Formats: sequence, structure tokens, C-alpha cells
Amino acid sequence: MEFDTSSPIWMQLVGEFSRRIVTGEWAAGDKMPGVRDLAADLGVNPNTAQRALAELERLDLCRSERATGRFVTSDEPRIDEVRADLAAGATDEFIRRVRGLGMAHDKARTLLDTRWDTHEHDPDTASTTTARDGGS
Repeated sequence: MEFDTSSPIWMQLVGEFSRRIVTGEWAAGDKMPGVRDLAADLGVNPNTAQRALAELERLDLCRSERATGRFVTSDEPRIDEVRADLAAGATDEFIRRVRGLGMAHDKARTLLDTRWDTHEHDPDTASTTTARDGGS
């Protein structure tokens, strides 16, 4: 995972961990990786990983069980709510960017529909899309 300087790393981790939960990479009810493992895998301080996990608990996306670790919430409506929040944020970013390019709403909608069909709902293709692919 690459971090940017525009927000604290722990907040970026909250976003990444939330994404893992809503996509099912970390399935509802499953045990989550430990703080030290996460920190080592991501190249961050364990305190940073711990702060992000504490925030996930505050957001009701996971729970701690004494001596057994942390577990992803089994509350599917909560996961759906977070999924909708993340999608809304991505949508807002899309709107901000296409407006910044001077694109009209109808053309942006057509572009989105075309790209949606092209990628056949594959979330992995989102990170490989380039400006060249988006057309003009």
C-alpha cells in the first residue's frame, strides 16, 4: 500500500481496512490479522496500525475479544452502510474530477455507463484505468 502525505497514515489505513471488509477480503465474522502482522505487511509502526484498528472498532466494523483477537463485524447492514459511504465518496471524487475537466453531466453519465460495461463490474480494473482509457 502506498501512502500519501495529504492525511495521516492511520486514517488511510482505516479506509483500506474498511475496503477490505466491504469487499469481503476480510469476511464478516472472520478473525482479522494481528496488529504486528498488519504493521509488518504494510510497513508502518504497530502503534499506527493499532490506532486504525481502534477506529474500526469505534465505527462498529470489528470487535475485540479478550485473548482471541479482533473479528470483523457480522452486522451485514453495517457493512452495507459503509459500502454505500465508500461508494458515495468515490462517486463524489469522480464528479469533482470530470467537472474539473469541463465535462457535461450527460457525457459523464455516458462515459460511466460505457466504462462500467467495459469492465464488467470487475473492481480490480478500477486501479488499472488510465486517462487514455477514459476517452475524451
